[in-house]
Amino acid sequence: MELYVERGFERTTVAEIAQRAGLTERTFFRHFADKREVLFAGAGALQELLVSQVDAAPDGRPPMEVVADALAAAAEAFFEGHRPQSRQRQHIIDANADLQERELIKLASLANAVADALRRRGVGDPGAGLAAEAGIAVFKIAFQDWVHGTGTASLAEGIRAGVDALRLVTGAEPAPT
Repeated sequence: MELYVERGFERTTVAEIAQRAGLTERTFFRHFADKREVLFAGAGALQELLVSQVDAAPDGRPPMEVVADALAAAAEAFFEGHRPQSRQRQHIIDANADLQERELIKLASLANAVADALRRRGVGDPGAGLAAEAGIAVFKIAFQDWVHGTGTASLAEGIRAGVDALRLVTGAEPAPT
């Protein structure tokens, strides 16, 4: 991350990253497919947590609430306490169109995994896909607000507020408590 900030993503080489980390290039490639993946490390674990949270949700809970709960749990587990690093990472991504595309692909993969988990819970289509896609959209907006904002709200609180806003714009009933 430091190299990306110092030199820019495009001008930073894998050799420089490996040297800064005290590794060989070969060792670097054992952990990352390319230098872009440094910014997306942990995406698999995030997906696993989201899916496990959906799988473990109480029966009868509305799909959007299941997704919101999973996203809030993931926000607390992966991002809380890491706002400065998340800001730095997002600044690097925002400055590079290829990284923005990669981030969108990762978010689409998360939505697909969440939709599949909802289907396993018996949620039919298009509901499973809609709940998952809406949840990821809420996450994306809440994350942008969280990393770029100056407020003290946590990312999980931003996700909850985003789901409430989604209910408002769709005319949906307030969430059951």
